[in-house]
Amino acid sequence: MLNAQHPQQGKYNLKSATPPNKPPPLKEVLGLLWPIYYKHRHRLFVGLLALLGVDFFQLVIPRILKKGVDALADGSAVQSDLLHFGLLICLIGTLATLLRFCWRYLIIGFSRHLERDLRKKIFSQVMAMDGSFFSKYSTGAIMAHGTNDLAAVQMACGMGLVAAADALVMSIAAIAFMFHINAGLTLLALLPMPILALATRFLSGRLHHRFDLVQEQFSLMTEFARSSISSIRLLKAYTLEKLQTERFAKLGRDYVHSSIRVAIIQGLLFPIATLVGSSSMLLILYFGGRLVMVESISMGDFVAFVTYLYMLIWPMMAVGWVANLGQRGVTSLRRIYLLLNRRSQLPPGIPGLLPETPSFQLQNLSFSYPGSKLTILDSLNLEITPGILGVTGPTGCGKTSLCQILVRMYPVPDNTLAIGNCNAGDLAPEVVQAMISYVGQEPLLFSSSLADNIAFGHPHAGIDHIQQVAKAVAIHDEIMALPEGYNSRVGEKGVNLSGGQRGRVALARALLCDRPVMIIDDGLAAVDTATEQKILDNITPWLTGKTVIWVSQRIKQLASADRILVLKQGKLDDLGSYAELMERNPFIKEISRRQHLQERGAA
Repeated sequence: MLNAQHPQQGKYNLKSATPPNKPPPLKEVLGLLWPIYYKHRHRLFVGLLALLGVDFFQLVIPRILKKGVDALADGSAVQSDLLHFGLLICLIGTLATLLRFCWRYLIIGFSRHLERDLRKKIFSQVMAMDGSFFSKYSTGAIMAHGTNDLAAVQMACGMGLVAAADALVMSIAAIAFMFHINAGLTLLALLPMPILALATRFLSGRLHHRFDLVQEQFSLMTEFARSSISSIRLLKAYTLEKLQTERFAKLGRDYVHSSIRVAIIQGLLFPIATLVGSSSMLLILYFGGRLVMVESISMGDFVAFVTYLYMLIWPMMAVGWVANLGQRGVTSLRRIYLLLNRRSQLPPGIPGLLPETPSFQLQNLSFSYPGSKLTILDSLNLEITPGILGVTGPTGCGKTSLCQILVRMYPVPDNTLAIGNCNAGDLAPEVVQAMISYVGQEPLLFSSSLADNIAFGHPHAGIDHIQQVAKAVAIHDEIMALPEGYNSRVGEKGVNLSGGQRGRVALARALLCDRPVMIIDDGLAAVDTATEQKILDNITPWLTGKTVIWVSQRIKQLASADRILVLKQGKLDDLGSYAELMERNPFIKEISRRQHLQERGAA
């Protein structure tokens, strides 16, 4: 119930929707992945065991080679021994291949499960957000989070995890075996390693900032492409194809330039790692060869040592690759974290609380859009009960804003809006939205069949019921004239239909939902007057007993309303029946006069 004793006056501004400039702590960001890792912990454990098995078999092979080479060097080798060594190496290689398939299936497969779960989180987050969120995040930015950013996280948690674990195990084991053969030679082989560590630290810090810029530019390019394709008819009507192509090319050049700057860092990491590994190999060939000549180590030990060093080169090179994947993954995960950490400004409501009646009470309600100082609705007092309420007024007077507030797209100050005698803040947004059918100014249709579009809010509706509402909005005959009837696809956003047809399909969808509240925001603006009158006559039985808010500047639509609300600069200018307002309200008189003149002129 509204609290009449303490109404909150003045306009309501949302908190800033701008994400914080300071990046979130890495611990919090990685905490986003922990539930997914824990869920698949058994799969990861078996996969890591398989990876360790592959590393173990790889480390055993040099020991077998050592025995074979030593036997050849001292002349004790026989054909059966060499055959035995060869078959043993083939068997180990086969087992390693099987285990390699296992870890790839388990660990790389896990990264795809992680990608799926994060994508689901992103989609669920977007679905739960309010209007202020969509004024901050463009469609292209959201798509970039669900494509490029997710791909980077998937690579880091898949191949990046494998490479990191493999490099760690292989390097520790290889160094241990090398120490077992000759400690001095091992220290000599590790001498160039600090160069790699310093280079990786220096380059990785720059990689983070450059990759973050690449992702931002990818978002801009994606949003530009999306908006251009969805507005292709408008672009062609104004012959702006060339200009738009040049703008897109400019975004593409910026993206490529930034990507090349990232590639420069990546291109330096691998050669430096290779140079360090080659330097170690050069030192071993020289000093290790001298040790063989003075018989400090056997030829077999030298071959085994070189083999272990060769195995150590991969972890050295992997340092750069893992650093690259890790930095890209962390950067993208931070971006996803910031998206998922956004919270709807709408209060969650009290679980289980339902409105008693389909009515609205506005008490000194004022509203401004997030980040704007302009007052859209100013101290509005109004009660909306079952029946048809027409809403009209000059352009920009707040009609659409009022509709969006009623469908709970934006929050309002506490105790300024009640729904069914319940404070709006106490009701869960989805509870309110489930009782409302909404037809917007720009009817949105999906790239699907006409039947699917009409039944969008009632997917189990039969074709008979779908045809009934189509007949009510006077579009059945036009649908049946199409080659595939109700199975005809309408294209993205209903591009194959006229504006009037899109509006009628959206109205049919709202009627089919059969919810207690219906809000029609100028949904029949593109319909001719003859069809308009036919629709008004047809849908009257469908609106009986409902609370209907009908926004329009068409006098025929307003005349069918029980009451008409006239807004002016966000304030209640007048309220009454059509007959009453025709007597006293200048705005209603003027639009009535003009539309009568237009009808006479058309006749």
